[in-house]
Amino acid sequence: MGINYHEIIGWYLVIVNVLAILFFGWDKLCAKKDRWRVPELRLMLLALIGGSVGALLAMKMFRHKTMHFKFKYGIPLILLLQIAGVIYLHWPK
Repeated sequence: MGINYHEIIGWYLVIVNVLAILFFGWDKLCAKKDRWRVPELRLMLLALIGGSVGALLAMKMFRHKTMHFKFKYGIPLILLLQIAGVIYLHWPK
């Protein structure tokens, strides 16, 4: 009975994507209420560490950061690079 790394990675991705959605949603709420905002670097890092799908969903759901160049093009680019990395790792050698 070994460690199931695929399951661990799956749960990690679920958690980081939920966090991305929550952080983007919180930032949108704070923007509306003129409160302290989530730093953009933190939002980008969430996407970079695996939350790019959640970040894209949150951008659409909350209509947030959709006109910022680094989010409009950066988040999809991060997702494409992550997909390319997964394909590369699973490509027959």
